Amino acid sequence: MAKIFGAVEINRNRCKGCDLCVEACPCDVLALHKREVNERGYLFAHVVNPDACIGCGACAAVCPDSCIEVYRFVESLPRAEFKNNIVKEAKIA
Repeated sequence: MAKIFGAVEINRNRCKGCDLCVEACPCDVLALHKREVNERGYLFAHVVNPDACIGCGACAAVCPDSCIEVYRFVESLPRAEFKNNIVKEAKIA
């Protein structure tokens, strides 16, 4: 059976640190920075556990500022090989 996993991108400069995405994530993928602020002076969300992401999109759905994008992948290769292939393709392009 294929495994589904995800990746999250956060626009840190649009994030206001409301913490809704952190609370909505069922896999504890996100957290708020404790010390670093964005260019607008807000603490912002960031990915702390990327391998746990299942691509459910709950974080993006609750974000009031639409600063989260979620990508969902179906794994047909072992995860390490899949990630290496993505990196190789990105470097070629």
